[in-house]
Amino acid sequence: MEKVSDFFEATFPAKAPPAMLNYKHLHYFWVVAKEGSITRAAERLGVAVQTISGQLSLLERHFGKALFVTQGRRLALSETGRIALRFADQIFQLGEQLEEAIAQDDNGQILRLRVGISDSIPKLLAYRLLTQVTALPGELRLICLEGSFDNLLADLALHRLDLVLTDRAAPATGNLKVFSTHLGEFSTGLFASPKLIDRQTGFPASLNGAPLLLPTRHNALRVRIDRWFDEHGLLPRIVGEFQDSALLTTFGRGGLGIFPAPLVLSEQLASEYDAQLLGDMTGVAEQIHAISTERKIRHPAIEALCRTVSQSVTQPPP
Repeated sequence: MEKVSDFFEATFPAKAPPAMLNYKHLHYFWVVAKEGSITRAAERLGVAVQTISGQLSLLERHFGKALFVTQGRRLALSETGRIALRFADQIFQLGEQLEEAIAQDDNGQILRLRVGISDSIPKLLAYRLLTQVTALPGELRLICLEGSFDNLLADLALHRLDLVLTDRAAPATGNLKVFSTHLGEFSTGLFASPKLIDRQTGFPASLNGAPLLLPTRHNALRVRIDRWFDEHGLLPRIVGEFQDSALLTTFGRGGLGIFPAPLVLSEQLASEYDAQLLGDMTGVAEQIHAISTERKIRHPAIEALCRTVSQSVTQPPP
């Protein structure tokens, strides 16, 4: 006699579980998307073109949608492909981080901190802040990259960076899952080489017609500096504008013009750049923010940085 259970199984067969995503297929797709060509992807991966084409076909069959469309002689991502690429970027970046997280040397685990430093903030100031982390107990490998604000935020969103140091807070958008920590305000002064200092008397009136080096207008500090000049009725002669703060300081050291810098760096600018403080720009401050990804468990070095930055870091020496 047929069992009731056998009858139901025959009448209402159980649905097979959905096939799991094949991450090898996804990796082949990711490389093709990055290289822009199946041939170049095959060369990079060391496999046959037919192998990659077959893997892509299986992945598209899994999704039920095309990942690429042909545009002339080249491949372009479809809308589905663009969505898949965003997730693939995160998956394989996280995979790299996983390998690094479990890698150990002879002395035990090494903690890595990838920091993006905006080209708009002074490098001596970034160094001063990050020494708060490097001085902590334990072994830390610091990996520093420099770039524009937008490019660094993109790398942060893709988990290529753990932290971004910049002069502004992250934009409040639903698509960008990051948050900002305000590390402090650094009062700004005007500095100059000795030959320019000797010509200056009666600050700040002496700035009228004086050669000046400034950040470009995309820099948040530039707006405050321009306002300060307007409030004091000053018309300096702008001889150079720089996106990169290190380049600005280098030209200032060469005597091309007077330049702004955080007062907290007065001693370092005097010893390393032979630049002397001309005067304090009262009310003008460089604001520094630490931007990190939104995670439940944050990077211990980032927590330490935000916790240990204090007034001793942000205030100029007495």
